[in-house]
Amino acid sequence: MTTTGILYGIGVGPGDPELLTLKAVRILGEVSVIFAAASTKNDYSTAYSIAKPHLKNDVRVEQLGFPMTKDKDELEKAWQANAEIVANVLKNGENAAFLTLGDPLTYSTYGYLQRTLLALDPTVRLQAIPGITSFQAAASKIGLVMAESKESLLITSGVTDPDKLEAQLDVADNAVILKAYKNFEEIRDTLTRLRLDDKTVLISRLGMDGESILMDIKDAPKTPHYFSLALVTKNRKQ
Repeated sequence: MTTTGILYGIGVGPGDPELLTLKAVRILGEVSVIFAAASTKNDYSTAYSIAKPHLKNDVRVEQLGFPMTKDKDELEKAWQANAEIVANVLKNGENAAFLTLGDPLTYSTYGYLQRTLLALDPTVRLQAIPGITSFQAAASKIGLVMAESKESLLITSGVTDPDKLEAQLDVADNAVILKAYKNFEEIRDTLTRLRLDDKTVLISRLGMDGESILMDIKDAPKTPHYFSLALVTKNRKQ
């Protein structure tokens, strides 16, 4: 009887190929199949380009296409189809890795895949390998202390409702706003209203070509790059 394979959800970090853990590098060099997520409109995977230096030469790479849409039915069909592709590989006894930016369990496509696979087969073998998040790397890049002593740290999504975001920022000592590109003008308005605009750093394309670090969001464009996040520290010294 063939032993089913293991799917590793591997966080490849924010962009620098050197910011993968030793465990992630080891597993990437051992698995038979690499699954890389990409938009159905193109076949490029940023996560794959980051992990590529650590892959063995004969590894099989399979692209999993995900539509850029809010249509729940279309998204569900895509997740189901991709989960079945992965499940078939595992049933053949092959170990595989699904690549994801940052950490696999923090605002990641891997979370959806994990849930769908478990619905297909509750006995499926899964293991998440943590990765360095974009906000950890961004704070390190500029030497910004994100939380200390009794301070709280909020990690939230820029696509949340503006009123909810304002309520969250009002009570948090410091904050990370991921996916800051989508509704940036609303985010900037909220931060300005709370007098936090000059205490917010906007980082785009961290560790990639075209990296941008703006220490004051007043200088930011109306629509930042897709790979953008904001760090808010209320007690930051100018």
